[in-house]
Amino acid sequence: MGRRRRRQQPMPKLENIEMQSVAAEGKSFTKVDEKALFVPFTVPGDVVDVQVTKNRAAYMEGKVVRFEKKSALRIEPKCEHFSVCGGCKWQMLAYDEQLKAKQQQVLDNLQRLGDFEMPEMMPILASEKQYFYRNKMEFTFSSRKWLTENYSKEVNFEDINMNGLGFHMPGMFDRILDLDNCYLQQEPSNAIRLSVRDYAFKHDLTFYHQREQVGYLRNLIIRTASTGDLMVILVVGEDQPEAIKGIMAHIDQEFPQITSLMYVVNKKMNTIITDLPIELYSGNPYLMEEMEGVKFKVGPVSFYQTNSLQAYEMYKIARDFAGLTGEELVYDLYTGTGTIANFVAKNAKKVVGIEYVPEAIEDAKTNSELNKIDNTVFYAGDMAKVLNHDFIRVNGNPDVVITDPPRAGMHEKVIKQLLNAAPERIVYISCNPATQARDITLMNDKYEVTKIQPIDMFPQTHHVENIVLLERK
Repeated sequence: MGRRRRRQQPMPKLENIEMQSVAAEGKSFTKVDEKALFVPFTVPGDVVDVQVTKNRAAYMEGKVVRFEKKSALRIEPKCEHFSVCGGCKWQMLAYDEQLKAKQQQVLDNLQRLGDFEMPEMMPILASEKQYFYRNKMEFTFSSRKWLTENYSKEVNFEDINMNGLGFHMPGMFDRILDLDNCYLQQEPSNAIRLSVRDYAFKHDLTFYHQREQVGYLRNLIIRTASTGDLMVILVVGEDQPEAIKGIMAHIDQEFPQITSLMYVVNKKMNTIITDLPIELYSGNPYLMEEMEGVKFKVGPVSFYQTNSLQAYEMYKIARDFAGLTGEELVYDLYTGTGTIANFVAKNAKKVVGIEYVPEAIEDAKTNSELNKIDNTVFYAGDMAKVLNHDFIRVNGNPDVVITDPPRAGMHEKVIKQLLNAAPERIVYISCNPATQARDITLMNDKYEVTKIQPIDMFPQTHHVENIVLLERK
């Protein structure tokens, strides 16, 4: 006999629940019978009826089915796709309240997860732009677009064009929200996306089916620069010379302001294009960014901070925290394309950059040459393996270390080598205050935290950056 399936208990519906505070991942938090409840797209002060969607021993998650009373903190979202699209989860929260929540998020992580003395944290640095601040967007073509409430449940699918170009629905790899507008990237981003979609409709180009792995159009990448440069990359799933020629000519003709127009043929199951040839149709094979006269070539797969204006503010703070006089040897860990390294080079004696991705290191070297910077040197390799005793012996003991690791933070071996190198100052930039707190605790015996500066790089989302200055005791 087969095993009898346990009958799933129906999820409860909760009524007249008042949300108490902002929680992680853009949700709000409250307690129901001493049990934590997290609800997205709500703000503190909202009184809501909630359908529980996840019921665990320690917490519940749910979705709003009815607003009994809306909070005074709530504002009208700007985007018509809000609450369906997973991109901007805080558009209903006034910007000053977003900043308060992010400041508190950094403070909570450092205090709760860290074990070190803290100075008073500086007020979070607001973003000058609250919308249209992103310099890179990647949109996905799909033959399975998400049907919103505008469609009747009795709709005949054969009568609907199910092709769409937009963002993945939260938690769904194969369903796309077809976008009419997006307020994250400045024009002509919207115009380009809509024009490409309309061209595809008119010329019967197939949209990719993520489950069946068939279809022609796969991704559209749009990158902008503060200099006015504009890059567009179209990713297709098949090698069809006439089709790519037609759509590239259309984009080129409709948007003469594009300075770099490219395409990629990706026949793989994944969407990664870094290992594929990128074909230049017209213009330059790169964007040009600039900060204080220092120019940066940004290639089609190069990493560059997504909010250009706020990245400049962040780098200025990092340079200020570093306290450079022109005599220091600086190590720039996780240097990427050498943006920070080249930015601070004029204020240092020498800058040594280390990065895992070899292609990024080549970009870093190119950017040094472009700006006639001759006091930088770059190394590619696994940070935990490259940064060892011999490396420090050859390159010298750093006076200052600037580190900007990924969300996972720094490897314990890297922290151990930093402690052995014993620089005067460590400037720790992080997109994850939780792992930042963990790493700082491991350095607490030798270093004290003297400055903390949160930065809002991504308005309308819960994400926050934080810079900490550690000085040797």
